[in-house]
Amino acid sequence: MHPVLFKISFFTIYTYGVFFGISFIVGLFFATRQAKKYNISSEEITDIVFVILISSIVGARFFYVFLNFSDFTRDYLSIFKIWNGGFVFYGGFIFAVIASFIYIRKKRILLGQIADILAPSIAISHSIGRIGCFFAGCCYGKESNLPWAVIFKNSDSLAPIGIYLHPTQIYSVLSNLFIFFILLWIEKRKRFNGMVFWFYIMLYGIFRFFIEIFRGDPRGHLLDFLSTSQTIGILMVLSAVCMLFFLSKNKK
Repeated sequence: MHPVLFKISFFTIYTYGVFFGISFIVGLFFATRQAKKYNISSEEITDIVFVILISSIVGARFFYVFLNFSDFTRDYLSIFKIWNGGFVFYGGFIFAVIASFIYIRKKRILLGQIADILAPSIAISHSIGRIGCFFAGCCYGKESNLPWAVIFKNSDSLAPIGIYLHPTQIYSVLSNLFIFFILLWIEKRKRFNGMVFWFYIMLYGIFRFFIEIFRGDPRGHLLDFLSTSQTIGILMVLSAVCMLFFLSKNKK
C-alpha cells in the first residue's frame, strides 16, 4: 500500500503514524464523552488515557521486539523506530492494564466505571489504528485466492511483495468496529460496573483467535498448534467469562 504518506527532503510522514495519532484523538474524544455519563471529569480521563498511551506503546513495542528479536540484531537502534510500525496489541494491552490499574488505585477512582468508559474507546481506536497497519503492511495475512485478497507492491511495505494475501488488517478493522457498536449496546443495558469491559475482553479474544488463523507474519508460538496471540485470546475469553459470572453475583 502506501507506508509513506509524503516525504520532504529528510522529513518523512509515515501513514502508520498518522493513523495512530488519529486513533488516539478519536479514543480520547469518545472516552471524555462517555465519562460525562458517570460524572467523571474530562481531566481525570485525559490523565488515564495518557498513562494508557505511554504504557501501551512501550508494551506493544517490547512484545514485538521480543518476538522478532533476530530482525534487530544488525541494527539495535531500529528498535526505537516505532514510526515504521511493528507493535503487538496484546503486549500494549497488558502493559496498559497494569499501568492504568496502578494509577486508578492510587487516585482512588472506581475501577469498574473507568474500565467501562474506556472499553469502547479502545475498540474504536484499535479499529482506526489497524488501518495504519494496512498501509504499512504489518500484521499481514497468508496467501489467498479469495476475491477480496490484496497485493502489496510498495517496496517499503512490511508485507511480502507481489503476492495475494488475506487482508487481515481489514478483518481487524471490521471486527473492532463491530465490537465497538456491540459495547455501546451493552453499555445501555449493563447491570454492574465492569460488564462492558469484560465483554470487550471476551469479544476481542474470540475475534482475534479466528483472525490469527489467517495471519501470515511470524508471531511466535506458546503451544505447537496455537500462536501466542491465540493462546492469550483463549485466556482472555476464559477470564472474561469467569469475571462476568463473578461480578453478576457480587455486584457491590
